[in-house]
Amino acid sequence: MANPDKFKKVIAHAKEYGFVFQSSEIYDGLSAVYDYGQNGSELKENIKKYWKDSMVMMHENIVGIDSAIFMHPTVWKASGHVGAFNDPLIDNKNSKKRYRADVLIEEHVEKINIKINKDVEKARKKFGDDFDEDQFRSTNGRIIERQKNIDEILSRFKTAFEKDDLPDIKQIIIDNGIACPVSGSKNWTDVRQFNLMFDTKLGSVSEDADLIYLRPETAQGIFVNYLNVQKTGRMKLPFGIAQIGKAFRNEIVARQFIFRMREFEQMEMQFFIRPGEEDKWFEYWRDARMKWHKALGMGDENYRFHDHENMAHYAKAATDIEFNFPFGFKELEGIHSRTDFDLSQHQKFSGKKLQYFDPETNESYVPYVIETSIGLDRMFLTVLSNSFEEEEINKENGKTEIRTVLRIPEVLAPVKAAILPLVKKDGLPEKARKILEQLKYDFNCQYEEKDSIGKRYRRHDAIGTPFCITVDHQTLEDNTVTLRYRDTMEQERIKIDELNSIIDEKVNFKKLFKELN
Repeated sequence: MANPDKFKKVIAHAKEYGFVFQSSEIYDGLSAVYDYGQNGSELKENIKKYWKDSMVMMHENIVGIDSAIFMHPTVWKASGHVGAFNDPLIDNKNSKKRYRADVLIEEHVEKINIKINKDVEKARKKFGDDFDEDQFRSTNGRIIERQKNIDEILSRFKTAFEKDDLPDIKQIIIDNGIACPVSGSKNWTDVRQFNLMFDTKLGSVSEDADLIYLRPETAQGIFVNYLNVQKTGRMKLPFGIAQIGKAFRNEIVARQFIFRMREFEQMEMQFFIRPGEEDKWFEYWRDARMKWHKALGMGDENYRFHDHENMAHYAKAATDIEFNFPFGFKELEGIHSRTDFDLSQHQKFSGKKLQYFDPETNESYVPYVIETSIGLDRMFLTVLSNSFEEEEINKENGKTEIRTVLRIPEVLAPVKAAILPLVKKDGLPEKARKILEQLKYDFNCQYEEKDSIGKRYRRHDAIGTPFCITVDHQTLEDNTVTLRYRDTMEQERIKIDELNSIIDEKVNFKKLFKELN
């Protein structure tokens, strides 16, 4: 269920504690462009490491590359982006707000789905253990009617989308009484297509063409390097190529903080396979990617699959892993069965053979591809919004206070441990800095001595630091410290020599990777 108040708090918290800043803020900012602060950049790097290592280190047949942002303009003609990389946009005449028509329709369908699920849950509570959900869905008149409505809308939209019938897409919005979320008005303009690619000039790419594009996705950099990687790495099918990189889209309807931006990062892997094995590998990566997300422990109930009703003409199958953001379930990652479209197109436009000789079948063919594609910024927002909590704490004097804490999975936390001398005298700062010297080679740590110990605890709760290490006078006597745990606020005395192993057990990726194997 949407929680707009929480989302506003997450956005404010992201700025206050050095996670995300508006780009060029001192000049009033740049719409839908953001900078990552000191804690945000660390969190991003940890997410990248989790993804890249789980792909490349944990799979013998997957390698990583880093392709250029600028590419020959014919790449985007071959991929279809020049002629067909468009969003269907519609304006509300009263609010002057612009929306993606397909998103308006999808959100309307989701509202009907929510009504169906509410009816199912009411019946489940009413009938208890005797409740048969499948039977209820297939016999309840109201649910049957609502599901029929959903099927009709999606079928009609799929046909209009495939035929590029913009008037009918608008008519779907009108016929279903879809209103502007801001004004409540149903006074709509016509639907128009808008190409999302940024273009620029780069000398003379060829004799008659100097117009190039900022890449709208990283995948094409993998496809045009397929043969280079396959030959130099002596790769045998099946094998994958993984990449993390910037992409750019001129999003007209950019909203929801860093969920949809004009400059963003993608983590993509293209898995090259033998034709005929695409169904098997699609299911494999579908399940593997969901397992990767759930391993972080952010609540299995917050994830779901959403199979595409409308797919690109070349796609055989496509599904999204959706996450329950504060503004509802939205796409986090896509898994796509792309057939041989991309390599065949580049083979056609470049005139270069991009085939694979299969020694087992003694034949050459263009491989098929399974793609996994996740937005790094969306993954960042997933972690940040899911981790944000405000909890009421009872103090010893009988009063209560609100503790703001980021329960970021320990392996992803920007700062792993804070070393805090109880007071700024009596040799405690010197002892604390020795502990910092001991830990900093293995973990990102912070030393802090300003303010009371309670205030320092709260600051580190707010940035998600899993461990706070307090150095007090007893430390000077027996070489023990107080180790405080972020999530429970419990404290225990620990020998200094044990700190590395205790922290490592929680923040090392090794445990996660073993779960994924």
